[in-house]
Amino acid sequence: MMATMKPFVSLCADDLMSPDLIVIPEQMSLQGAARMLSRAQVSGAPVVDGNNRCVGMLSAVDFLHWAENGGKSMANCECSDTAWKPWQMLDKPEHAATLVADVMTRNPVTTSRRTTIGALARMMLDAHIHRILVVDHDGKPVGIVSSTDILAALARGEATHASLN
Repeated sequence: MMATMKPFVSLCADDLMSPDLIVIPEQMSLQGAARMLSRAQVSGAPVVDGNNRCVGMLSAVDFLHWAENGGKSMANCECSDTAWKPWQMLDKPEHAATLVADVMTRNPVTTSRRTTIGALARMMLDAHIHRILVVDHDGKPVGIVSSTDILAALARGEATHASLN
């Protein structure tokens, strides 16, 4: 989080990101990932391979698309007309074998620690997403910047500006 009071426009991913990441192994069951996200009270997290490199992102939207398609992988879905209730998404035995890798969004939007707040906001708007993964030079996750982090920085900046006047 923001340690110093830099001007708002000079803030970068390193100033805004949450470094305490929940990461999901790509070979984890979808049920296990749902439990992990629920317990952490987050709506999405990066998916990593065996070398801890980011290979995707799993979010609530991915769960919704999966349920919308009758609990089938998006990669080879024949998209049935099955209606699902949210609490029924993961309660069938055949769903226990569904892996995170079958449902996650591949090629997530990533950035470096130095990306400015304006560029982060543009990236989120252009991709219609609410979080950007911050990775190191090896593609390993080091933090995440959410739209809430950007709004919080804006609110802190406005509060600081108001107290100076």
